[in-house]
Amino acid sequence: MSAPRTLLIERRARVLHVTLNRPELRNAMSLEMVDELINALADAEQAGDRAIVLRGAEGHFCSGGDIKDMGAAQGQPVSDGVDPIANVNARFGELCVAYASTGLPVVAVVEGAVMGGGFGLACVADVVLASETALFRLPETGLGIVPAQVAPFLVERLGYSEARRLAVTGGKLDASKALGVGLVHAVHATSDLDAALDAELAQIRKGAPNAIAATKALMRRARLEAPASLVQDAAAAFARAARSDEGAEGMTAFLEKRPARWAQEG
Repeated sequence: MSAPRTLLIERRARVLHVTLNRPELRNAMSLEMVDELINALADAEQAGDRAIVLRGAEGHFCSGGDIKDMGAAQGQPVSDGVDPIANVNARFGELCVAYASTGLPVVAVVEGAVMGGGFGLACVADVVLASETALFRLPETGLGIVPAQVAPFLVERLGYSEARRLAVTGGKLDASKALGVGLVHAVHATSDLDAALDAELAQIRKGAPNAIAATKALMRRARLEAPASLVQDAAAAFARAARSDEGAEGMTAFLEKRPARWAQEG
């Protein structure tokens, strides 16, 4: 992967730490950043990392999409039924889907502005740790546009009623309220975020990587399919895991009263 221009990337102990790095714009998400975030995830998956961590530089997570990209697209004509604005928006949707669908654990550490697309990116993370400074907002309708690509993930994370309220009012959620509605999983003083992240990653390491990926895949289906329709596929997933090297190691480690090998890696 070529060196990104909008991200800071560091791999530590098989965890890819990705920092959105446009602090002068409160880490607004340009098309270039979207592409680099997609590439970073692909790199983490290919490298066999245990998790990917997303955060923002200099006190903010992400203030949403960069309006310069939309402005540039507005200046281009619709050609053969293809609208350049739709293409820009769809690319961000592809980013959300990629992070929502990955088998890797995704941890977001959020501070300051968490707006629009940044709000959506937080919604697709498995674990969200928030600073007391975090402020979530959906400004799109107040700008005459639609929170199009984040809408499905807002409904999934917040529920239909709360997602609808925030969308139509442009309402704000501080860290405490975000915790109350289940948008974030813990709130910490900014000075304690690194320690909280380390503790969360230590818990993630206790899970077998392939088992985590299979569990995430099954849960994604469980959102949309009736439990009865999943019985046989779930049983097959369980059997594959039980017969795998991970399953053998997990059972052996349990019987020998020791940590499994994957918990000691990195």
